[in-house]
Amino acid sequence: MRITVFGATGNVGRRVVTEALARGHEVTAVVRDPAKPHGLPATVTLAVGDASNPEDVARISAGQDVVITATRPAPGSEHELAAATRGLLTGLAGTGVRLLAVGGAGSLTVPGTDGTILVESPGFPDEIRPIALACGEQLELYRADEKVDWTYLSPAALLEPGERTGRFRLGRDELLVDAEGNSAISMEDLAVVLLDEAEQPVHRRTRFTAGY
Repeated sequence: MRITVFGATGNVGRRVVTEALARGHEVTAVVRDPAKPHGLPATVTLAVGDASNPEDVARISAGQDVVITATRPAPGSEHELAAATRGLLTGLAGTGVRLLAVGGAGSLTVPGTDGTILVESPGFPDEIRPIALACGEQLELYRADEKVDWTYLSPAALLEPGERTGRFRLGRDELLVDAEGNSAISMEDLAVVLLDEAEQPVHRRTRFTAGY
């Protein structure tokens, strides 16, 4: 497959690139500043562009099978996530190119509650509330779209670098927790989930989640 990755130099994006290349796909990695060191494998094709610019999105995605976006704004710039989402949806409208988005866990409902979402649960860390709320807005933008073949992946509550195990569970709108109540998945396994979905589409025009 021909896969374009926005946010390819980020923590999740790098792992998506690695997983896609390992599966034999052709990867185009999008960077905003080609002058900056990116550390990406030599086998990727570099493209310069901005996810918030629909013209860039349309140009870079032309002829591709799937676009994966793993963009994540710096603290204080959370509003950029909505702008990037609008740019991607506008740029891909009517093209038939699939869009897989890495979102956040904050909008998942907490098991055993009356439907309380994670970001509104007691003890949710204040320092990550802005990005959690931005991801919630991001999800609503996808749900309102009618022109793009999109899929939105919410990871488990704890998403950190780790091991690629290939073992995980999938869900829909409820936070996945283990027997001890922990909710986690490694970035490596999240990349596996994304590439599985890219190769064998199951969750079209909907949100799903993954965790251990």
